[in-house]
Amino acid sequence: MYQLLWIVFLLIVTCQANYINQFAVHIKGGREGLNRVLRSTGLINKGQIGSIDDHYFLEIPNRQRRSATHSPEHHALLSNHQDVHWFEQQVHKPRYKRDLIKPNPNADEFNDSLYGAQWYLHGGGRGGFDMNVIPAWQKGYSGRNVVITILDDGIERNHPDLQQNYDPYASYDVNDHDNDPMPRYDPTDENRHGTRCAGEVSAVANNTVCGVGIAFNSKIGGVRMLDGEVYDAVEAASLSFNSTHIDIYSASWGPDDDGRVVDGPGPLAKKAFINGIAKGRQGKGSIYVWASGNGGNAQDSCNCDGYTNSVYTLSISSTSEHGSKPWYLEECSSTLASTYSSGSYSEKQIVTVDLHGRCTETHTGTSASAPLAAGVVALVLEANPSLTWRDVQYITLMTANPKPMVDGNWIVNGMGRKVSTRYGYGLMDASAMVDLAEVWTNVPEQHICEVFASANNIQLDGSKFVGYIDTKACDGLPNNVNHLEHVQVKISLHHKKRGDVIIHIKSPMGTKSLMLPRRPNDRQEGEFKSWPFLSVHFWGENPTGIWTLEIEDAKTYNPHGSTGGVLKSWSIILHGTEKEPVNLKNGTPVVAPVTTVASTTKQTSYTGPPTSPTPVICHSECKGNCTGPKPTECIDCKSVRIGSTGECVKSCDDGYYQNSDLCLNCHDTCKTCSGPTSSECITCPTNRYFTEKHHICVEECLPGYYNVEGNCLRCSKHCKECTEKDQCTACVKNMELFGTKCVRAGSKPHILIPDSMQGIVLALVILCVFLLCFVIMIVFFMYARNKNLFCWSYSYDKLPCSDDGVMPVSKSDYYDEDDISA
Repeated sequence: MYQLLWIVFLLIVTCQANYINQFAVHIKGGREGLNRVLRSTGLINKGQIGSIDDHYFLEIPNRQRRSATHSPEHHALLSNHQDVHWFEQQVHKPRYKRDLIKPNPNADEFNDSLYGAQWYLHGGGRGGFDMNVIPAWQKGYSGRNVVITILDDGIERNHPDLQQNYDPYASYDVNDHDNDPMPRYDPTDENRHGTRCAGEVSAVANNTVCGVGIAFNSKIGGVRMLDGEVYDAVEAASLSFNSTHIDIYSASWGPDDDGRVVDGPGPLAKKAFINGIAKGRQGKGSIYVWASGNGGNAQDSCNCDGYTNSVYTLSISSTSEHGSKPWYLEECSSTLASTYSSGSYSEKQIVTVDLHGRCTETHTGTSASAPLAAGVVALVLEANPSLTWRDVQYITLMTANPKPMVDGNWIVNGMGRKVSTRYGYGLMDASAMVDLAEVWTNVPEQHICEVFASANNIQLDGSKFVGYIDTKACDGLPNNVNHLEHVQVKISLHHKKRGDVIIHIKSPMGTKSLMLPRRPNDRQEGEFKSWPFLSVHFWGENPTGIWTLEIEDAKTYNPHGSTGGVLKSWSIILHGTEKEPVNLKNGTPVVAPVTTVASTTKQTSYTGPPTSPTPVICHSECKGNCTGPKPTECIDCKSVRIGSTGECVKSCDDGYYQNSDLCLNCHDTCKTCSGPTSSECITCPTNRYFTEKHHICVEECLPGYYNVEGNCLRCSKHCKECTEKDQCTACVKNMELFGTKCVRAGSKPHILIPDSMQGIVLALVILCVFLLCFVIMIVFFMYARNKNLFCWSYSYDKLPCSDDGVMPVSKSDYYDEDDISA
């Protein structure tokens, strides 16, 4: 019982442990300021956050990855530091991939084995419709010189249908902070999502493998960011990664689609979006293609998802083979257009690549729709590389086809265009889009005008609330808007049952757009905090006149009385142009109707993000041009670049190693390193020791090593621990210590001699042996002489030997008597 309670407790703590051991920090003073912050706080620099200047990942050392509370000591240190402009400890944000898994029938044709199964290319939709991709190919467009990256769980870069088009400069692993986006493999192939999305865009044509990507000559990369904790800085780093090189970012994920969540990008991710559309693609703006969401079964609304609800994303929905609403489709007024995807279990799905070099015909959901849209946009950018992010949105909606859908619930806006909360302006048409791109001229500067309602803190009593704003759309101000693009209704509202709130907005030209439908799963008391509900339904209309806000209470949980709420404040943000936006190269302008209505009662305005970079003098290390605003933000470098998006320098500083033309971060324990992996240290900081065998820096030498002048050297073979190479203090398995030596277990002598005495004892033993041998030799010779064991030729008292070696019997046998007498 106690064990069960302990497990439950651990699960609760784990679920609540949302604080990450990393801070996102905005630091003033460049690298000097960064170094001062690191020295005074003890935090470790994990690199810049994408392309956002002076923003860094700083990690708490020796701290568990996640905890239930923030780190008060580091909050205090950062709060009081003069070089810190802003900081935020990162919080885990659940993000979900938008695919579904269902079976699909087989088909094959052409060189690529599954090309014939790509029904959405071959008139396989209802009435013979498709997305008109093949006619765009026939016009010569296949995505050449266009770079797409998939923000997901990695891509299998060595897949035979992706390898030829793989772009390492469009790839990064934000989860593990390295340059390899390969997915993590497991028995369930959980991390197949990004690889499948990549195949839809850039699968190589005519190579007999799988199918054909929409933009089969484009370059494809992957940012691995979903296979780990996702927090604001991770999203910002991904959204802003190498934005001068990458044209299109495709994302098929978002907050939980359970119908209860209202969530979106944090402050850093918002800054990354703005940074991308202002400076990405050399000032033309990064293209963010986003899957609208799979929460249809939970009656969710994608206007409660701050990514698809953003003016900066091209939000893409799905339609099925039969032109009907898939069961997972979310409805919202921010959806711009649709592509094909899966429908019911009996309908066809999407063909693409899969993990382990395989193929699949079962890619599903809005996850499959967004990459198809990204591929079509790649064809459009090849047709006209000068298009801005806003031009792409114009071309998408103006060419979208509503005819293939049988259940669009279409409305007709003030410009005479059909538009739907299910499908946006219709099915994307690749051929029509490249045709329009060829004659397109860039739209004028974007103006943004915010107009506030005069009445605030209005009690909602359950009956319909109707509010009005009468505006001239900032007429007479620098940001006057005459031709609408996006319209946001920013609302602060508290309600006892947030899911019962239904919101409509009606334009002066009579177009009524559903901004928020009833969401029955959102049953708890809650609020919208300055939430900017987005509608694209008024595109091209004149905003001047009376805008009408309607708020209804569905009364789902209290049908006999109001559940109550407060409308704290609301405003309308009008995005658009002062001048006519559409003027084609053939000289035939497309003029939107203009309606003049009543003037404003209250208004304010602010300047939108720039549409082009400020000219600067490029740094001497730049090869060619730079993007600014800093002169070191080069498009190409003469020598090397710090990271994939950093400054150009002559050589890599300490803390980096050179890999091709990039300076990449060493492991945070290294002072200098060689690569190609970040843990191959050459030298270590003063508080760490270098282990030559493993090329790592450690706080103390590993078992089997001893420290000599900052280096960890290997002990002798049988030492487990030692003070010098042959001075063991512990032994490996099956060995035991004999003094400072390791000997085989069981062979150790019973008498131990201290190390300091071993030399003396050895000398004494040798001396004793020598003396003993000498004595034995003396005794032996004395004995031999006494016993006459040898012949002594020159002895006076012994008889000499005869010539034949035989001892004489007596003196007479040898001596002459006369000689004796003489």
